[in-house]
Amino acid sequence: MEIISKVLFWVANSLLIPDIIILLCLFARGLLLVGSFYNQYMTKRKNDKVLNDQIKRLNLSSVDELKSLLPQNDNSLFIKYLRDLLTTPASDAYSDYLISNFENEAEKDASLSKLLAKMGPVLGLIGTLIAMSPALVGLSTGDIAGMAYNMQVVFATTVVGLVVSAIGLVTLQFKQRWYAKDVNNLDYVSRVLTQKEG
Repeated sequence: MEIISKVLFWVANSLLIPDIIILLCLFARGLLLVGSFYNQYMTKRKNDKVLNDQIKRLNLSSVDELKSLLPQNDNSLFIKYLRDLLTTPASDAYSDYLISNFENEAEKDASLSKLLAKMGPVLGLIGTLIAMSPALVGLSTGDIAGMAYNMQVVFATTVVGLVVSAIGLVTLQFKQRWYAKDVNNLDYVSRVLTQKEG
């Protein structure tokens, strides 16, 4: 039993460094996500300001006006699919296909946020529990300096894991709301276009 416990202890301790490295990589990726999320937010805000009222008032005669309001470049996923919807001959089948593709790409875009939200606390907890063991050993042997160092690792991994999770959770909530609204708008535009064709 003692041999099994030692092997288990050795395996657990060997996971600390990979855990910290992965946690730092996720933290760096989370910071990059914050930057891209801010850019996405500003772009969406600008597009919504131009397009929202026109989409609300969309009817058979104002489709060309909506086309003219689209930005020159596809600066977001929604604009790319809206342009495709407006420039391709309308049909129910193609509209459903396009909206399904949009939902798939939106899910793909939100996958990093989901990963950060779920893996941040897991990796933080792993680092906390692994570093807690040597801290307790240091306490029992009177090695206060070693215990203090290990407690620093315990708190650092917990904090970084929670920050990574918070970044993932906040960006995921916003993206899910944005994409739900975009799907609704694409569906409405496709219904108007299909009515026009009919």
